[in-house]
Amino acid sequence: MPGVISVTELNRQAKSLLERNIPLCWIAGEISNLTRAPSGHWYFSLKDQGAQVRCAMFRHKNQYLDWRPENGAQVEVRALATLYEARGEFQLSVESMRRSGLGTLYEAFEKLKFKLEQEGLFLASGKKPLPLFPRCLGIVTSPAAAALRDVLSTLQRRMPSLPVILYPTPVQGDGAAEKIATMLRTAGQRQECDVLLLCRGGGSIEDLWQFNQEIVARAIHACPIPIICGVGHETDFTIADFSADLRAPTPTAAAELATPNRRELAHRLYGLANRLEQGATRSLEQRMLHLDHLARRLVHPGTRLQVQASRLQHLHQRLADYWSRSLEQRRWRLEHASQRLLAQRPDGYRLAQQCITLQRRLDQSLAHGLERRQVSLRQLQASLSHLNPLAVLERGYSIVENESGEIVRDSQSLSLDETISLTFARGRVRAQVSEKN
Repeated sequence: MPGVISVTELNRQAKSLLERNIPLCWIAGEISNLTRAPSGHWYFSLKDQGAQVRCAMFRHKNQYLDWRPENGAQVEVRALATLYEARGEFQLSVESMRRSGLGTLYEAFEKLKFKLEQEGLFLASGKKPLPLFPRCLGIVTSPAAAALRDVLSTLQRRMPSLPVILYPTPVQGDGAAEKIATMLRTAGQRQECDVLLLCRGGGSIEDLWQFNQEIVARAIHACPIPIICGVGHETDFTIADFSADLRAPTPTAAAELATPNRRELAHRLYGLANRLEQGATRSLEQRMLHLDHLARRLVHPGTRLQVQASRLQHLHQRLADYWSRSLEQRRWRLEHASQRLLAQRPDGYRLAQQCITLQRRLDQSLAHGLERRQVSLRQLQASLSHLNPLAVLERGYSIVENESGEIVRDSQSLSLDETISLTFARGRVRAQVSEKN
């Protein structure tokens, strides 16, 4: 570091040193001097018996809290140790905040949830189905609870004729979990109702903690009657919610899930009655139409015989008319063919004279053709005799061939003492060349 630095540089280095060496951690203390600035930021001090530290929780962080801290509240904050450079003040930048002790409760909640989940208490296969039309409804809650009034008003609106049995038990305070479990076992032994509602209104995690006890979860799982758990608000989850056969976001929703809506049932029943009436009417109309059709087809046997006899007579007349017309047509065709045959009758004498004439002309044509072909044959024989090489040899010529059998046309192609062959009109001889000119 240089010998002299500015205050700004000193505070900047101190801030960097704090943020690097003190990690983000949870700090417990009491809130004091709480100030909510118009910008939405919160400024307060966190103290215990021995010390205090200034804290700042900015608007984009505190807007996610679902409760409002006040002075004197014991809290736990998740904060980063830092330095406000402008004043050189050590402070905590708060990321989140919870009521003191909630960390232990959440840890116990998760531990018990994991244990029961491993044992199979939350499996969907172990959930009991709810009856569609319960004959009696049981409510396990405190008689003084506001949730009971909400449930009863909902049942009065949806199904006022449904009998309700109250199993009273405290739902808050020490020992409430054992009493809730005892009342669940009592309801299961009595078998007085078809569905049980386990209800309680909203509250903090401490208020709902009795429903996070293992004894309550096991009593819910062992109960032979289907249980709907409606504890707290929609964002509240307890171990009882996971153990129950069905979870409702609120007690009112639990009452709605347990019972059908009377108005919806009446409307549905009215619709089914209309469909049944329309179906019966259509069926009756179809049967009436079928009966009318059968009545039209039903004829007296005598009438049917008379109709059949009339029809048979009509067919007999048609057959007679058909044969009569058919015979007439055949007679006319026979007469027409006879007339044509008479018109085309051949003249034997004239045809015989014509055959004789044609035979004479054929003989003359054959004789004349044969004579022309004999003349042509003699001419071809004369021409061929002129081209016959044997005729040339008859006139004293001969054919000279060398040793290779080639015809010799030039004496210069022969050499002295070479043997040649001479072919005459009759016979062949071999000779030897002794002289060339």
